[in-house]
Amino acid sequence: MSADKSGSGESMMMCCCASCGVAEAGDVKLKNCTACYLVKYCSIKCQKDHRPKHKRACKKRAAELHDETLFKQPESSHLGDCPICCIPLPLDLKESSMKGCCSKVICNGCNYANQRREVEGRLKHSCPFCRQLAPNSQIESDTLELADRLKVNDPVALRQVGSRCHMKGDYNGAFEYTSKAVEFGDVAAHYYLSIMYGDGQGVKKDEKKEIYHLEQAAIGGHTNARNGLGCIE
Repeated sequence: MSADKSGSGESMMMCCCASCGVAEAGDVKLKNCTACYLVKYCSIKCQKDHRPKHKRACKKRAAELHDETLFKQPESSHLGDCPICCIPLPLDLKESSMKGCCSKVICNGCNYANQRREVEGRLKHSCPFCRQLAPNSQIESDTLELADRLKVNDPVALRQVGSRCHMKGDYNGAFEYTSKAVEFGDVAAHYYLSIMYGDGQGVKKDEKKEIYHLEQAAIGGHTNARNGLGCIE
């Protein structure tokens, strides 16, 4: 009986404002507390007024939700699937390659199939995904094609440029491009940012931000990030 009453109480909390008690009806629209999703509010004022009472439970539930997400097994690695054969890309980066024309990572199997098609049909070499003709030189591939992808804020291209800046010792440039890649949702960029925050490269050392970006990368399926978190623990 007590369990039924408890469940009924929780249900009432979800259909009424946790601060003033107004029910959702007509023009009254309730919005979830986006940190814990335990309660709803009818206005920002009610949310602020209820904050002192709700703060402890909110933080506890938010931490639980974060851990559930962090320790959940990702559906695939951060590399995702080959966009042609839809088979998960191998963790060994030598088994795939990124195309500068479209920033797609293609597995070696699909690259080989495309090369065979071109040889048999006596066709000019082109990208196996977007079919754009291959550049005349590696320099053209590294500059013109990548520049085109940067214009549309392609996160993979942004990360690639950030990585090149890092290799040249331009840590400020690396941080700028990698941070932008993170803004556009690149998982691997989170991992590289964690390294920069950990080593203080292009940015002041910050352990909290280092761990934050490691966690975001791990949630996205980055195996090195998950290993890094394990080492920290």
